[in-house]
Amino acid sequence: MIIGYWIISLRTMMSTSNANIQTAKSATTFKDVAGLDEEREQFEEVVQFLRNPKKYEEMGAKIPKGILLNGEPGTGKTLLAKAIAGEAGVPFFQMSGSDFEEKFVGVGASKVRKLFAKAKNVAPAIIFIDEIDAVAQSRYGGRTYSEQTLNQLLTEMDGFSSSDSVIVIAATNRIDVLDPALLRPGRFDRHIFISKPDIIARKEILKIHARNKKLTADISLDEIAQKTVGFSGADLANILNEAAIYAVNQGKQYIDNTDISEAIARVLVGLEKKNVSVSEEDKKLTATHEAGHAIVSAVLRPTVKNFGISIVQRGNAGGYNYFDEPDAKYSRKEELKKQIAVLYGGRAAEEIILGDISSGASNDLERASKIVK
Repeated sequence: MIIGYWIISLRTMMSTSNANIQTAKSATTFKDVAGLDEEREQFEEVVQFLRNPKKYEEMGAKIPKGILLNGEPGTGKTLLAKAIAGEAGVPFFQMSGSDFEEKFVGVGASKVRKLFAKAKNVAPAIIFIDEIDAVAQSRYGGRTYSEQTLNQLLTEMDGFSSSDSVIVIAATNRIDVLDPALLRPGRFDRHIFISKPDIIARKEILKIHARNKKLTADISLDEIAQKTVGFSGADLANILNEAAIYAVNQGKQYIDNTDISEAIARVLVGLEKKNVSVSEEDKKLTATHEAGHAIVSAVLRPTVKNFGISIVQRGNAGGYNYFDEPDAKYSRKEELKKQIAVLYGGRAAEEIILGDISSGASNDLERASKIVK
């Protein structure tokens, strides 16, 4: 029985260490990427190296061994990695950091060895490790169960040179927890921050996702881009998809501005709760609260447009205001103070008009406290 148990365990280890290591040709190209022009320029260098590595080697140039993409979820990190592989026409190995985690000690390290061995055999190739923070967290943080896997990853990245024509691309939204040894030059030489798109980038992203959508002639992508401050590329794709679903459910042949507005509201605060019974007293309270936000904003910052105000329940929100918040790189103190005042406007309106306050301002107070800090 003991011998049989160990045979089964060894077979399981071997099968799991080989799982998920598959090569594929990426159909994504730079035509499918928008709003990342500066980042794309850096990746075009990588594409040229993969297409013609000898040209760089003869000049004595070394292409980066590893490129670390850092940014919030939905900003296009995986899309960029696939676009590089698609443009270069090379094999693409994609794994998630969690794929290396197994209940058997040493299986993760074995997977790393086999992944790099397979990539070298079909070089030039790209290895893409998504959510690398799942397996490469700092060894000084007390996390030890994935240390063997991390050590093997460090060893493999040290063990191949640029002449191997294998490039490792990794993505994370938690660069602060990664092990310092992984971040040094010679492993991940380039760190590229992928930010959320600005208004110009949002319009370009919307163009890509609108290619296969039936839109009415009066829909303006410029206007949608203006209304979606702070949205990621994934959010923008979701808006057009939700609008298409909503239009089909309404029996329409084309997506119109009503569908777009509904889709934005769904992404921002959630689905409309049509069957919820709300008392007249609660309706009045919500209306007073939301009007307070709107009036304070109109007085303190008249240039900020209010795209919409609603007392229809969506998600956890009883109502909402939808402001054209400034899409600026830096926040100024006076602007932040105005934002705080607008957040307090709902509570102030309740106190002045209704003579009492409610728990409806709890989220406003949390957001205001965050701005203050």
